[in-house]
Amino acid sequence: MVRVRFAPSPTGYLHVGGLRTALYNWLLARREGGQFLLRIEDTDRTRLVEGAVEALLDSLKWAGITPDEGALVGGPYGPYVQSERLPIYREMVDKLIAAGHAYYCFCTPEELAARRAEKEAQGESTAYDRHCRSLSKEEVERRLGAGEPYVVRMIIPDGREIVIDDVVRGQVSFDSSLVDDQILLKSDGFPTYHLAAVVDDHLMKITHVIRGEEWLSSTPKHVLLYEYFGWEPPKFAHVPLIINESGKKLSKRDGDVSVEAYREKGYLPEGLLNFLAMLGWNPGDEREFFTKETLAECFSLERVRKSGAVFDFNKLLYINGLHMRTIPADKLADMVLPFFDKAGWERPERDYLIKVIEVMAERANLLTDYVEPIPYFYKDPTEYEEATVKKRWKAASHELLSGWADEMKNMEEFTPEALEASLRAYAESHGVGAGQLIHPTRLAITGVGNGPSLFHMMEVLGKDTCLRRIEAALKVLA
Repeated sequence: MVRVRFAPSPTGYLHVGGLRTALYNWLLARREGGQFLLRIEDTDRTRLVEGAVEALLDSLKWAGITPDEGALVGGPYGPYVQSERLPIYREMVDKLIAAGHAYYCFCTPEELAARRAEKEAQGESTAYDRHCRSLSKEEVERRLGAGEPYVVRMIIPDGREIVIDDVVRGQVSFDSSLVDDQILLKSDGFPTYHLAAVVDDHLMKITHVIRGEEWLSSTPKHVLLYEYFGWEPPKFAHVPLIINESGKKLSKRDGDVSVEAYREKGYLPEGLLNFLAMLGWNPGDEREFFTKETLAECFSLERVRKSGAVFDFNKLLYINGLHMRTIPADKLADMVLPFFDKAGWERPERDYLIKVIEVMAERANLLTDYVEPIPYFYKDPTEYEEATVKKRWKAASHELLSGWADEMKNMEEFTPEALEASLRAYAESHGVGAGQLIHPTRLAITGVGNGPSLFHMMEVLGKDTCLRRIEAALKVLA
């Protein structure tokens, strides 16, 4: 059975790159009828952020990437939080030391820094010089008995070509002479990522390790650890980085990078996942719109590209809009209402909001597009866009709009069709083009120069509101 895992560190928010990694793992598990695990890798105690685990789990739940096994879910290979597995790592480290694959290192941080600085000044490699690798057994026991702090390092052999068969990148070779003697166990008793990930992936029976390409350079150490333990390694797949338009790794300087930020801006999980799936992967045809289910049907690691994937914010907005337009207006209304609370606005009646959504459907790409960008649907304008006043409010506008408002009062049907027919007839009877009345009417009713269909919007607002706003605008703009 295919078993994959997403193993985030609780050091802050969930990055969109992390969500893509989780998605690729989830998709492979779904396609192959396998299991998707969630593991919390919290062994770097210096970088832990309070509440980060809860935030990570909440973001994954929002996205619909739910684990079959793991943290909070449980399963036969727990615990799934690494800080609860310390005795396991200690046992594995002792086995490596006993087999001659690891050793105690007593070098202090000050000594290491001094030796690195000296090597750097001489233009030499700053990798660890293996100072403690040659200590005698008696010396090691003496220093352990004296209570000296230590770390445990793995022994990297010289002159080995380490070959990795990567599903995405093919065969990748590494010269072991260029690989540092990696720390496996830190002085605080916690393992490093390298030991903990290998041990956990084996014990949790992970068959495929799908992760970002930044971990590719560490994989030779992991392959050696599998060899030292006598374990069969999983299949590796290192997916490309998400980059900006300059070709650099996407960061906060480029825009929002946390899943939570996109959620707060009104993106749908379906839209974000659809977009992220195609950052580095393609289905082999021209399709752009995917649900999670259709993605799972056609996803394969073999179609993941090697090169970095550019994060196109406009494309994300476009794809999110496609998903928005597949959701019925009444369901969208329930999703939009909480954003009024966030804006500090009074919630409109649900039936009224549904009408607004129907009018705005083709113009909205975010849930928030139904709130703050269109205040005129919820409250009378208190000011009028200066540029639009200069461009659209002409000398005859006051008289034309006042006259049409008088006719509007007597309209029995306040439908888009009746409104448009009335306006055009009035404009023609006064020898002017319809635009000379349409634009001032929109300005008076909304305070701005652009928006959805004027006549459909007027129907939603209702006759009394439209007349009240026109009367107010005539006074201000006179």
